[in-house]
Amino acid sequence: MFHWDDDPDLNITPLVDVMLVLMAILMITAPTINFEEQITLPKGTQSKKVKETKTLTIRMDKDQVIYFEKDKFTLADFADNFVLKASKFDLESDVFIRADEQLAYKDVMYLLKSVKHVGFTKVSLITE
Repeated sequence: MFHWDDDPDLNITPLVDVMLVLMAILMITAPTINFEEQITLPKGTQSKKVKETKTLTIRMDKDQVIYFEKDKFTLADFADNFVLKASKFDLESDVFIRADEQLAYKDVMYLLKSVKHVGFTKVSLITE
């Protein structure tokens, strides 16, 4: 006479392996999926053209040489020259400061303070 085993052992290891592989594939591909829907926005009653502001970039290398537009300045004479140059620009412009990582903190903060002293409020330090 044949007896059935009362406790059959289920092997779910292959199922778990397949699910983990599928989850890894989903986690890798999900950030690259972009959805874009075409929508038509309603017309407003008043149209105002948005003023395009220019962004300014200031760079300082490890030798404390500051580059602004096509000019080079030392750290000592940058503040006075920047006051004169900044009169051509809108104070609402974005200012990006790129400074070498080997510079002393006080030098970068002096550059930041000099830019803010002129009246620029949207000043950012750029990192990589």
